[in-house]
Amino acid sequence: AEAGHRVLFLTLEELMTRLKRAQQENRLERQLQQFSYPKVLVVDEIGYLPLNRQEASLFFRLVARRYEKASMVLTSNKGFVDWGEVFSDQMIATAILDRLLHHATTLNIKGESFRLEEKRKAGLITQPVEKPEGDN
Repeated sequence: AEAGHRVLFLTLEELMTRLKRAQQENRLERQLQQFSYPKVLVVDEIGYLPLNRQEASLFFRLVARRYEKASMVLTSNKGFVDWGEVFSDQMIATAILDRLLHHATTLNIKGESFRLEEKRKAGLITQPVEKPEGDN
């Protein structure tokens, strides 16, 4: 953004709310086009809440529209092997990952949540929080 590039940051929940509303109001194509304009689209919190098949399909349409045209940055607490659950459909998850990973640089950051670490240092929690099995 500081270099003059258009960047849009949304949580997955915010993104889905906008896409579903646009679909209900018969303006989905226009909304997808608007999400295609930013040079970088950042989608945060993928995997915190599962998507239903309709939502997964909407997300796929967005990814497909931006594929090889504009960059996406995604954050997730789930490994790629768990994305079938996240998107409620292994085939849609595979199609999404196929497009996302084709030219991608992936970063796997492991460690305690920064927010939880700050609370632990402040004495608000005493033990590092155990992550459920399968989380990355």
